[in-house]
Amino acid sequence: MIEFKGVSKVYPNGTVGLKDVNITIHKGDFAVIVGLSGAGKSTLLRSINRLHDITDGEITIDDKSMTKAKGKELLRMRRDIGMIFQNFNLVKRSSVMRNILSGRVGYHSTIRTLLGLFPKQDVELAMNALKRVNMEEKAFARADELSGGQQQRVSIARALAQEAKIILADEPVASLDPFTTRQVMDDLKRINQELGITTIVNLHFVDLAREYATRIIGVRAGEIVFDGLVEEATDEVFSDIYGRAINDDELLGESV
Repeated sequence: MIEFKGVSKVYPNGTVGLKDVNITIHKGDFAVIVGLSGAGKSTLLRSINRLHDITDGEITIDDKSMTKAKGKELLRMRRDIGMIFQNFNLVKRSSVMRNILSGRVGYHSTIRTLLGLFPKQDVELAMNALKRVNMEEKAFARADELSGGQQQRVSIARALAQEAKIILADEPVASLDPFTTRQVMDDLKRINQELGITTIVNLHFVDLAREYATRIIGVRAGEIVFDGLVEEATDEVFSDIYGRAINDDELLGESV
């Protein structure tokens, strides 16, 4: 369970990223965050694993303060959170397997991981993670030989090999074509349902949010303006979140 308690974020230039956010995300949720560009979606998501430190309030995970965590405690808490980026964040000249094994670095000494000395159990974990995203035949290919969709699925496998309890995905399909977009979203949804991993995704496409989410969180100007089940997210609700009618380029079905 992730709790935001009076969370605010003000950037050094005075920009308000978040304003008095109070929400609870439950174990096993597939929550999709929607809103205009600059509304605070990424700030909200990245504050969970402290990629962005908040200015006020507190974020707790299973009743432990992420905000106050330091040193080894912070490393342990981050180890439970997998992060999927828009640009994949892979080491392009390394093999797929080596990239996935990087999800295990939080479990071993720095020297051991720099030398690539991962135990057999880690290699088995990595291969099983690859199988979950139907990519096992690419285990020893270089990451830069893969398509964008394949690279994103490798990044999902990395989070699985990490044995993450929470997966954060920041616009994971923004650079992908519609067919590949659905492959990646299908992988995330299946993993959420089969393994019960709490999944929080920022999405640009409104119809994708409706199709995959169990819960919609609407952000406008750093504030939560909607938080409810996907069935409750009507056209009127989305218009309120965005402050206007939805544009065609905010629907995957209309943008090819």
